[in-house]
Amino acid sequence: MLKTVKFGGSSLADANQFRKVAAIVKEDLTRRYVVVSAPGKRNSGDDKITDLLLRCQRFAAAGSDYREALSTIRERYFSIAKELSLKADLEKEFSVIEEALKKGATLDYVASRGEYLNAILLAEFLGFAFVDAADAILFDENGALLEEETNRRLAAVLRKNPRAVIPGFYGANAKGQVVTFSRGGSDITGSLVSRACQADLYENWTDVSGLLMADPRVVENPRAIASVTYQELRELSYMGASVLHEDAIFPVRAAKIPINIRNTNAPGDAGTMILPAANSVPGHITGLAGKKGFSAIYIEKDRMNNEVGFVRKVLQTLENHGVCVEHVPSGIDTISVVVSTAELKDEVDQIFVELQETVQPDRIALFDRLAIIAVVGRGMIRSQGTASKVFGALAKENINIRMIDQGSSEINIIVGIEEKDYERAMRAIYAAFVAEE
Repeated sequence: MLKTVKFGGSSLADANQFRKVAAIVKEDLTRRYVVVSAPGKRNSGDDKITDLLLRCQRFAAAGSDYREALSTIRERYFSIAKELSLKADLEKEFSVIEEALKKGATLDYVASRGEYLNAILLAEFLGFAFVDAADAILFDENGALLEEETNRRLAAVLRKNPRAVIPGFYGANAKGQVVTFSRGGSDITGSLVSRACQADLYENWTDVSGLLMADPRVVENPRAIASVTYQELRELSYMGASVLHEDAIFPVRAAKIPINIRNTNAPGDAGTMILPAANSVPGHITGLAGKKGFSAIYIEKDRMNNEVGFVRKVLQTLENHGVCVEHVPSGIDTISVVVSTAELKDEVDQIFVELQETVQPDRIALFDRLAIIAVVGRGMIRSQGTASKVFGALAKENINIRMIDQGSSEINIIVGIEEKDYERAMRAIYAAFVAEE
């Protein structure tokens, strides 16, 4: 048995949290590879180390004084090292960081130092080897992960280190320049390490006991999810469920390695198992998630279905303006293209002009302030009445549905509603399914 374990920022926010992490790792000798995030908030009024590092880089780039923010970061790390009686040469490490800031260090380099320093401290505390992610996780010159090359390099490095701590969130390109994933990318590092060492299980430790069926900020005391498939998690993560980075699924999915979401502060809780496949319960949903901030471009044209390339021309116009498409529900003579409102920015007028020229619609309109909710469940495909339960719950609350979309896999039902109805809609749908179980 071999396990990779990843600990998030809240799990490593101070010395006491380091002790909890060490106890978890040493309690199970199969936990041989540890991936770490930068220290998170210790309390609601605190700052995340990564945020402070980004502040340092912005100030330095603008020629402003970054020393106060850097001093706060130093205090956090020196405090952890002192309380745990660690001997790491932090003075040397901070001298290197400050020199890099003076010379115009990149945003990626500076942002990555939180994980880098945390991994050095935890490796010493555990008595494990320290493996710098910059030596094993590879990106191309455009910042794209070279997954297969990374897998080979990382596997070779890990074979030389039977027990190691690896900083998450970053790697490097062929020139040795540090490149980061998006925020939350330490989850991806954990997944890459799991694949490279052919782990039997990837444990992702955070500050909650697994995934919940709905956002607890919207739905009061939502139930925990005992098990979920990779496909379901991908749907829920993309729509806003934020316990795990959505791209962390792919490396372990290819290797069929299960993920266990666990709670550092409640290590006895079973958490949520993320599996390649799982038994389904007819009529049962796994969870629901949603986001605000969408717009829909509505296009109507008689005999649209007979016009070859119509949809391609619409999507090409949006692509030309760098706008990603979220959903494309359509009818015989109509199509709605759902996009992020933020991505449209000031491009709307020009996009409309180009659409008028390229597809010559009978009508074109823009609907703003939309929210999207995804109802996800592997049992939905073999259950009658799932959709009617969703729509019935919304009708009962007098919530108007602006859009409906269901994937061909029938693992989800997507509904678009007005943003003002979002919270009520989430609670209504959740209650409709949970009340009968």
